[in-house]
Amino acid sequence: MYRDYAINASLFHWESQSRTSVESPTGQRYVTQRTNGAEVALFVRNTSTWEFGGGAPYLLLGDVDYVDHRGERPIAITW
Repeated sequence: MYRDYAINASLFHWESQSRTSVESPTGQRYVTQRTNGAEVALFVRNTSTWEFGGGAPYLLLGDVDYVDHRGERPIAITW
């Protein structure tokens, strides 16, 4: 549903929810992450379901830091 993907071994492209603007409280929490002290952890999965039924588990990649963003609704963020 979202265009989330690894850019390289150290950068990740992530999209916010489709209604999130940069000026919204949620958007501000994302884009000011380095200065507001928010901790962001990145969890990913390759598919929404798995062979055992139900939702596929997420894999924790670790803590991330804001690098930059583009656009809004959704906001495309590089972590």
